[in-house]
Amino acid sequence: MDIIEILKAVLFGIVEGITEWLPISSTGHMILLNEFVTLNVSEEFWEMFLVVIQLGAILAVVILFWDKIFPFRFKEKPVIRKDIFVLWFKILVACIPAAVIGLAFDDVFDALFYNPWCVAIALIVFGIAFIFIENRNKNVSARITGLDQITYQTALMIGVFQLLAAIFPGTSRSGATIVGALLIGVSRTVAAEFTFFLAIPVMLGASLLKIVKFGFSFTGTELTILFVGMIVAFAVSVVVIRFLMGYIKKHDFKVFGWYRIVLGVAVLLYFALA
Repeated sequence: MDIIEILKAVLFGIVEGITEWLPISSTGHMILLNEFVTLNVSEEFWEMFLVVIQLGAILAVVILFWDKIFPFRFKEKPVIRKDIFVLWFKILVACIPAAVIGLAFDDVFDALFYNPWCVAIALIVFGIAFIFIENRNKNVSARITGLDQITYQTALMIGVFQLLAAIFPGTSRSGATIVGALLIGVSRTVAAEFTFFLAIPVMLGASLLKIVKFGFSFTGTELTILFVGMIVAFAVSVVVIRFLMGYIKKHDFKVFGWYRIVLGVAVLLYFALA
C-alpha cells in the first residue's frame, strides 16, 4: 500500500467533509482537487469514489440528528413518532425529481457536465443567487419556521431545485436545496436541516447505483482508499455541521455566495490561461 495514496484519500475526505454541508459544492471541489491531486486508480473507481465517499458525511447527519429522524423510542414502552414518519414521506417526495431524472440520465450528465468549466459556471451562478435571495429576504420574515410546517408541495418544490445539483456539478446539492427553500419562504435553520435529511436517501441511492455499476470486485488498495476517505469525511462533517448550524443562527448565506463567485472566476481564469 502506497502511503501517498492514503494521504491523498485523507485530503479528499477533508474536502468532502467540509464542502458537502457548506453550500459551496462538494462534487465541484472534488473535481477541481482532482486536477491537482490525482488518485492512482482507474477512471471507473474514481467515478464511484466521488459519490460513495459521501456516505461518511451522511453518517455524521444520522448521528447528530438521530432524535429528529428516528421515529421509534424505546424507554418505558415503545413509542412511534408519527410526525417523524410524515417528515420522511415529505423527504421521499422531495427525492422524486432527482431520482427519476438522475436514474435516466446519470451517464449523460457525467459525460456533458463533469468538467472544470461547468463547475466554475455553476459556482458563479448559484453564488449570485445566494446573494440576490439573501438581499431580497433581508427584511422579510420566513413563512416556514419549523420542519412540521413543510408541506408536500413545498417538499416537491425543494426537490425540483435539488435536481439542478444532480445535473450540474458545482451547483451544490445543499446549495441548490437551500436556495430553493429560502426562495419559497423557509427559514435558514429549517432549510439547512431539511437539506441534511434529504441528503440521506439521495446519497444512499446514488452510492448504491455507483457501486452496482462499478461492481464488487474491489482490490485491497481500493477498499483502503475508499474507507479512509469515508472515515475522514465523517469526522470532518461532524465538526462542519455543528459549525454551520451555529453560524446561520446569527448570519446569512451571502459569504458563501461571494466565496463561490471568487472561486468560480479563479477556476475560469486558471483553465483559460493553462
